[in-house]
Amino acid sequence: MPPSETRRTLLETKTTVPPADVLERAKRFFAARNSIYAAYVEREGPQYVTLRGQGGEELIVHAASTPSGTAVTGSSYMFDAQIARFFATLPPAQRAEGA
Repeated sequence: MPPSETRRTLLETKTTVPPADVLERAKRFFAARNSIYAAYVEREGPQYVTLRGQGGEELIVHAASTPSGTAVTGSSYMFDAQIARFFATLPPAQRAEGA
C-alpha cells in the first residue's frame, strides 16, 4: 500500500436522513466552508460524492440505506475534522435496545 494511503482517515456514522439527502447536504456543507476547507463536487453517483478541496485534497462521502438507518462514511487525508463536523449536523439514527 502506498504511504499516502495509510494516512487516509475513514469516519462512520448512522443517521435518519435518507442517503440522497445526505449527499445533497454534504455538497452544500462543503461548498459553504471557509475557503481553505471548501470542497466542490468532482464526481458523484447514487450512493457517493467525491469532492475536491484546496490543493487537490480529495474527500469522499458514501451513504447507503440499512435496516437501522442510513450508514454514512467519509474518507479524506486532511479533511477528517470537517467530515466530523458534517456528521454532527446529521440527526443520529436510534440505537437498538441493548446496543
